[in-house]
Amino acid sequence: MQKVAMISGASRGIGLAIATELSRRGYLLSLGVRDPSALICRFDALVFPYEARDTNAGRRWVEATIERFGHIDVLVSNAGICKHISLEDGTDELLEETLDINVKAPFRLIQAALPHLRRAGGARVVQIASLSGKRVKNLNAGYQMSKHAAIALTHAVRRAGWDDGLRATAICPGFVNTEMATGIADLDPEAMTQPEDIARLVANTIEMPNSASVAEILVNCRHEDLF
Repeated sequence: MQKVAMISGASRGIGLAIATELSRRGYLLSLGVRDPSALICRFDALVFPYEARDTNAGRRWVEATIERFGHIDVLVSNAGICKHISLEDGTDELLEETLDINVKAPFRLIQAALPHLRRAGGARVVQIASLSGKRVKNLNAGYQMSKHAAIALTHAVRRAGWDDGLRATAICPGFVNTEMATGIADLDPEAMTQPEDIARLVANTIEMPNSASVAEILVNCRHEDLF
């Protein structure tokens, strides 16, 4: 039976690269995107209008996926934002938006999918986090808080689903050559990690056996002292 993968934020960048790689490897896809009309892909998929700040969006998307495919084997939580929220001038509105999208939405989505992931008996959850969830390098406190929380959520999923064969991994890259990095990265695009690199890491990780589960993968495009 073909495995089913749900991927949020799949219309471009890392999410689209992951969808492309998993399709190449034979997965059936359920893609959550804000604007389905903006998705350009060369593979068949269930495309669902997923607005991360909508508190019911995750549940509706999971229900649509189950109705279409009958099961869920992989959930990739990729949708996220990066806005500058410093301690000096960060606003409640920006912080709330960031936490809504980067923390609360993945929590709700995983919560809705968890019973189905448990039944799969070997399911995988991947959270696209950030090196900003492992260290504090600049003054974007709000983004760093959200990504630290995302990594904590990943470990909570590992604990909750371990006895059912559910494994979870946080992928923590630095700069990736996407629209999100445009304007904030001090590297040339070719020097950054590429979305396709992250996609291969995700695909290889979810295919590891339960006895070789990887909790976190830190991905560098340049040297950093992380310990």
